[in-house]
Amino acid sequence: MDTVIEIAKNAKSATTEVLQLTTGQKNKILKDIASALINESDYIIMQNKLDLESGAAAGMSKALLDRLTLNKERIKDMAKGVCQIADLDDPIGVVNETQRRPNGLKIGNMCVPLGVVAIIYEARPNVTSDAIALCLKTSNCVILRGGKEAINSNKAIVKIITSAAEKAGLPEGAIGLITDISRESANQLMKLHDYVDLLIPRGGASLINTVIENSTVPTIQTGVGNCHIFVEKTADIKMAKEIIINAKTQRPSVCNAAETLLIDGNLDTAAQMDIITSLQNSGVEIHGDDRVCSMCDGAIPANETDFENEYLDLKMAVKIVDGFDEAVAHIQKYSTMHSECIITNNYELSQKFLDTVDAAAVYVNASTRFTDGFEFGYGAEMGISTQKLHARGPMGLKALTSNKYIIYGNGQVR
Repeated sequence: MDTVIEIAKNAKSATTEVLQLTTGQKNKILKDIASALINESDYIIMQNKLDLESGAAAGMSKALLDRLTLNKERIKDMAKGVCQIADLDDPIGVVNETQRRPNGLKIGNMCVPLGVVAIIYEARPNVTSDAIALCLKTSNCVILRGGKEAINSNKAIVKIITSAAEKAGLPEGAIGLITDISRESANQLMKLHDYVDLLIPRGGASLINTVIENSTVPTIQTGVGNCHIFVEKTADIKMAKEIIINAKTQRPSVCNAAETLLIDGNLDTAAQMDIITSLQNSGVEIHGDDRVCSMCDGAIPANETDFENEYLDLKMAVKIVDGFDEAVAHIQKYSTMHSECIITNNYELSQKFLDTVDAAAVYVNASTRFTDGFEFGYGAEMGISTQKLHARGPMGLKALTSNKYIIYGNGQVR
């Protein structure tokens, strides 16, 4: 078993060869990876079952077990994402902003890979194939450090992908999996700034904060999603219920699921009740403020923690607000700047919401569940960046690139 530093050194050594791969070669590698995932799906599922059994024995929640689960359909989706990435335009080597200076110099801005991209993530084995495909398409080498919950699944996926990719011409070392799942291996990776160009933490708040606070490698903050939906008084109630139920219940264990519902107090009381009851009838546990609890049987009194919480479960904080300004103030206080939504038929307020609310994705009359690389046409994503520098929102191909200036001259001196 290679050590963390050996994996990083091997990745750094492979960067020059990876950069020389043509778009056609990269696309063939990706297509072969997708085929291998489908062909070896039984083996992946068998290894994933070991992780599920260990997770259940350790008392892992249903939400986390859902994140961990792989089946035929999910593996097909993984392969589909890899193929979609192969079909996207290759950004590497594209020259933008070409200009000719008065002295005759021709200056262009070229898109280039970052070099070595590492990702630390938790119980989401599908992230393994997404990260590899996005990095290879952008001529980056990749280092993966998954959590103990998915170690067997990740080993199986990387074994299958690496075999297919190297047979198709990928240099050895371009894909590295850290199988040491101790905290020390993560700490080591955070300090390898001589070999790693970008480190992406993808998981819960604790993981992300640990990486941001301790890494000497540049990082991008991703993932935590305390996502809000505000139902404004002019909203179509039927549409509102459909959006809210989808955003909360379609897959509650993911970061783009809605966690807090804000209802305009100027909305008819019967309509307020209708929305809340529809959630309860869909199996959602309501944690409500005083006004919600006074009108709603079975609601649990909400405290400050409820409005800060990313439940990742069939639970939702619900608050009655006195109009648009209070809703926006609440979002600004508690938002993790992931995805926020207003449901309204007031065009001016919808535009004000888009202009005012600071988040990676801001919606009018649509479910927050669409904040996703596949849904945005990127094939997959490395994570949802909730910071503002370099990349924001679903991190597709462009987010894994940098730039350099290229200059053509014919003897100019200054």
